[in-house]
Amino acid sequence: MNMNSLKNLARRELVDLKQCIHGGEIWEISQKYKVNVEEIIDFSANINPLGPSPKSLEAIKSNLENIKFYPDSNSKDLRIAIAKHFKTIKPSNIIVGNGSTELIYTFTRVFINKGDEAIIPIPTFGEYEVAVKEAGGRPVYVELNQEFNISPSNLLSRVNYKTKVIFLCNPNNPTGNLMSKRDVLEIVEMASRRDVLVFIDEAFMDFIPNEEKFSLISEVRKYWNLFILRSFTKFFGLAGLRIGYGIACEEMIDLLLKAKIPWNVNYLAQVAAKAALSDINYIEETRKLIARERDFLCRKLKQIPGLKVYPSHANFILVDLRNTGLTSLQLKRKLLKYGILIRDCSSFRGLDEYYVRIAIRTREENEKLIRIIRKVLEGALCSRN
Repeated sequence: MNMNSLKNLARRELVDLKQCIHGGEIWEISQKYKVNVEEIIDFSANINPLGPSPKSLEAIKSNLENIKFYPDSNSKDLRIAIAKHFKTIKPSNIIVGNGSTELIYTFTRVFINKGDEAIIPIPTFGEYEVAVKEAGGRPVYVELNQEFNISPSNLLSRVNYKTKVIFLCNPNNPTGNLMSKRDVLEIVEMASRRDVLVFIDEAFMDFIPNEEKFSLISEVRKYWNLFILRSFTKFFGLAGLRIGYGIACEEMIDLLLKAKIPWNVNYLAQVAAKAALSDINYIEETRKLIARERDFLCRKLKQIPGLKVYPSHANFILVDLRNTGLTSLQLKRKLLKYGILIRDCSSFRGLDEYYVRIAIRTREENEKLIRIIRKVLEGALCSRN
């Protein structure tokens, strides 16, 4: 059997499918440039700079011996903890996944049939597109305006008889824009009337101090067509454990559970996530840190000639470099020489080669980033002159 024979046996949707590019490739960078991981300041992955909650770390340490047992396949204790955390939902409204990305693919495998269309505003998180294609569906892209905002009427005008789902990321990755609850509800209500599902990725909603004014978690028991995705990666710093969850009406959760892989979430991830939700001091401190350092970093970046800095409600900032004379890849490579890793956004559909995304980190790290960017851009200007 040769390679062509293997391709002929594979599902046609998978043969030419391109995987999504992500930030946080810190291990790959470490090996490629022969640098210790601890020496790299990672501004490419939008993860809490405080690291995991102390309560999560303690839960992991005190439960290490229990890894000899299978994990709870239904993550019952964690689902109960999540329901108590939000107060407006029940454990039966929740599905837990091996990272929120697993649940994107679970969702599309359950609801996308061959030929179905999925409306995706761009630029946004790339896995929605890949998951839709993997399931045999067709992405329909709707470009955001110049300030990366969504017009509900423009989005809904693209709905037709083939539309199965509308994907929204709120706050949006990589732009940091935050839609109002009213605008999102307008989309959900209109979609409901046309039998269209709405998938809302709220992975960065935890960073919003008054998140209940923007999140639609309290609405899932009212709208049959609404699915909300949440993550323990970004805010709670558990990226390496892979754990996320989805919230929807009980009927939708029941369907999704039919496609869930048994024992999909490891035991330590479950206990760490449950402990994180109980750490109120950690939650409050994280929100204060991100708000303070985001304002600082935005202000300092705007003072650097040639940079266009977009406002953000998340723990990252989108920056346009085109007036500096450097592309995003060029700046990324120059910063790596100083042990700084940023996100080259040229892989995001809807963005060109002049955008970078910068995560919010500690004051010391943010100050170093500003110093090095100034140095690199001044050097680039001198070399052109």
